[in-house]
Amino acid sequence: MRPLTPLAALAALTTLATVTACGGSPAADVSAGQDGGRKGAKGTVTVRIPDPGNSGVLARGKKDGSLDKALAAVGAKVAWTGSAGPFAPAAQAMNADQLDIATGSITSGITSLAQSPGFEFFTATDPDPVGEGILVREGSDIASVQDLVGRKVAVNKGGTGEYLLLKALSKAGIPADKVERVYLRPDQTAAVFNAGQVDAWAVWSTYAVAEIGAGKAHFVADGTAIGSDNYSLNAVRSEFAKEHPEVVKALYAYLHEQSAAEKKDPGAYLNVFTDAGPTAVNGKAKEVQIAFSAKGGTVDPIGPEDVKRFETVAQFYADQKVTPSKVDIAAHLIDIEKLS
Repeated sequence: MRPLTPLAALAALTTLATVTACGGSPAADVSAGQDGGRKGAKGTVTVRIPDPGNSGVLARGKKDGSLDKALAAVGAKVAWTGSAGPFAPAAQAMNADQLDIATGSITSGITSLAQSPGFEFFTATDPDPVGEGILVREGSDIASVQDLVGRKVAVNKGGTGEYLLLKALSKAGIPADKVERVYLRPDQTAAVFNAGQVDAWAVWSTYAVAEIGAGKAHFVADGTAIGSDNYSLNAVRSEFAKEHPEVVKALYAYLHEQSAAEKKDPGAYLNVFTDAGPTAVNGKAKEVQIAFSAKGGTVDPIGPEDVKRFETVAQFYADQKVTPSKVDIAAHLIDIEKLS
């Protein structure tokens, strides 16, 4: 589940337009899982998960039936609801009992917890060292973070983009107000970026792969250079976790095992349903995605060291006024190994 596939950017538009409306077509999609978290006539628990699209662990599990088999072992089945996309609307959907599982960054998670804490995190994937960062167009005169002073940088508000920019500026000793933040939805930023209406784009691999693969851009600073603590996490609706811990544990075990397999052979998890059309990743972009995935982390339990780094991000967001105060992230974490 770790990578929101490069072409989930396209799917994200659908998710935002529908989930935030709390009743649009996702509601129609969700109807398939409206017994989510409840046992049906035959005692089967339905777990509602965003459709994974064409790439990633869940896409492969959907196609080959391995996820169905893993969930059936604990008396559960999956209902695919809407599409994978930004975490903020997914958090709203969990809070509204329209979704049971979602993937997002710790940064988006903290801002969502500040508004709608109806979910908890149960897995952690280490920060992406090479697939996230600050993107600039090829030929740009921006060669370092210092060169961003006086420039416009596109970010998604309160999420990965804003975190990466603020973190990079802080590390370089540059006051945040020396760079103009342009708040844009990530699925709508590529056109603005390529038209030169912003000078840089703080973003993650879901959107960066297409730009880098097309030879149009490169990172002026990646996650390692920035010192990012931007973990990827899986979240579960709080009531679902309380009622069905065995399903959450089974899902974790599946994600852990499959993410390790994906790291060893990333290409096998791309273009799962089709290698043509708008959801396919081919050519140089495929090479870039495989290289990023090979260096990425796996889905693991949330350990004490992870919690410390989560707390650091929460404090950083409070210090930077992204959140009004420090979010108590530790109160919204599940120790999957103790869940019962």
